[in-house]
Amino acid sequence: MEKAFKENEGKVITGSLVEKTFIEIGGIQQGFFIRTENPKNPIILFLHGGPGSPELPFITSLELPERLEKYFTVCYWDQRGAGMSFKSSIDPKTMTVKQMVEDTRQMTEYLQQRFAQEKIYLMGYSWGSFLGIKTIEKYPQNYFAFIGIGQAVCVIESEKLAYDYMLEYAIKINDKSAIRKLKRIDKNSSDFPQIKYVMTTRTHLMTKYGIGITRQKIPLVNTLKSLLFFKGYTFFEKINYARGSLFSLKHLWDEAFVENLIRTSTTFEVPIYILHGKYDYTTSFTLAREYYEIIKAPKKAFFEFENSAHSPNMEEPEKFIEIIRSIASELKEG
Repeated sequence: MEKAFKENEGKVITGSLVEKTFIEIGGIQQGFFIRTENPKNPIILFLHGGPGSPELPFITSLELPERLEKYFTVCYWDQRGAGMSFKSSIDPKTMTVKQMVEDTRQMTEYLQQRFAQEKIYLMGYSWGSFLGIKTIEKYPQNYFAFIGIGQAVCVIESEKLAYDYMLEYAIKINDKSAIRKLKRIDKNSSDFPQIKYVMTTRTHLMTKYGIGITRQKIPLVNTLKSLLFFKGYTFFEKINYARGSLFSLKHLWDEAFVENLIRTSTTFEVPIYILHGKYDYTTSFTLAREYYEIIKAPKKAFFEFENSAHSPNMEEPEKFIEIIRSIASELKEG
């Protein structure tokens, strides 16, 4: 793995940093990457989605010269039980939202101390946006602001909305196979959505209909290639990526995804910014907008991405970076 960023001509950017590190967090070794063209820039702690699915391999595969790391020092942390931070010895009883919040605090404090910065930005993607909300509720003093990408609000309600859309669309285009599969599912059952449904029928149809991870229908093989060719992971870490994803889903699913933030988490001491793709049904755009309207925070804003589904940071990266820079500039001036 490269230890520094390079310009288009291949010249190393002096002072830049690309680092893979492990430290003890919450009693176990956890891994993360720090990437920046200038370590003196403001810090962003990026909370990945899943649970259990670090995004850096996919972010770097789509990376453009205009990247977030040009303006910020970004920490991409593999959370407890995920990616580099997965070990078969992890006690499943520690896979709780409460423990994840404490891990986030410790990761934050490491960054504050290492880079001598009093506060940092917390950025959460998908599941990470749920974790981020719970973290700033408890530890607002650590953060300039929270930025939620594909903001998760209530997974159960979001999945019901996605189911309704997919069935309605399948009927509209006469997708008989999809209609048949969806009608086997009872969205009103007490165990909806089951992980098996989420990882098979639902994910397949979301990709097919352009409402899943990306608006563009990217084949699964392309996603696998991004992981396989990612230079930041060893061979065994790539194996553990898959193991950690399943482990995290299994042990966090029931606790995290029954909560509705509209009912439980609406008042904050730090600014809140939500960035959401218009076509996102992985985490409902409609629910995110509804949530935004009732949030009480010192500052708040909602940014809609017209050509994105669940990943505006990867689908419309230049617009995404422009917005993040404007948020930081506004808070600095304010």
